[in-house]
Amino acid sequence: MNIIRTVLWIAITAILVAFIAMNWAKVPVNFWPLDNGNYIHFEWPIGVVALLFFGLGMLPVLLYLRAVRWRLNRRIATLENSLRASSMPSMTAPEATHAPTPVTLDPTPEV
Repeated sequence: MNIIRTVLWIAITAILVAFIAMNWAKVPVNFWPLDNGNYIHFEWPIGVVALLFFGLGMLPVLLYLRAVRWRLNRRIATLENSLRASSMPSMTAPEATHAPTPVTLDPTPEV
């Protein structure tokens, strides 16, 4: 399964690198309109702009998935702790039915 994932990541990386290499022409990117009718703009390569906005689009999805994973991990830990607590034997001391008899040592050895 790891081989398939690695091959897919290599293919995606190769496609992105090829896209950026083929689209290295600079284009104006307008950010904010000004009062005189112009815009604040920068000239960036198309590939960089595409990757930047792809990353910005993926950010909310990644944050959501991390939150779901965190919540589910907390839920699993809570369930494991409750299962561990319910499966442990009770820690109460057993009641003694009789007192132990004292052992006396005879100072004279038997021959």
